[in-house]
Amino acid sequence: QVQLVESGGGLVQAGGSLRLSCAASGRTFNSYAMGWFRQAPGKVREFVATITAGGSGTYYADSVKGRFTISRDNAKNMVYLQMNSLKAEDTAVYYCAAGQITRMLTGGTSDYWGQGTQVTVSS
Repeated sequence: QVQLVESGGGLVQAGGSLRLSCAASGRTFNSYAMGWFRQAPGKVREFVATITAGGSGTYYADSVKGRFTISRDNAKNMVYLQMNSLKAEDTAVYYCAAGQITRMLTGGTSDYWGQGTQVTVSS
């Protein structure tokens, strides 16, 4: 069992940056791939980024590639999403997820979810 709590969301102007954090509880944190998903109003939830359990592999949605960076600190049970060059279309609730990387990449789903944190980018 893994509990996830996101933080770091807020309001930012287009072109700005935010860093989201996700604190995970549970002794098996470093056995899970971690990911970030987002859901904009009126849209389905979409994959943003994922990182392998050991942190050596990262994958991104095309829409955020080159602007967002996912990282993790297994000693602290934390995962991060650094978001740069933000655009209005990045506005969404961002969710932290833990699970199998293949499910995140192919099915857009995961085993465990946080409650989400709102990111609003003003243009």
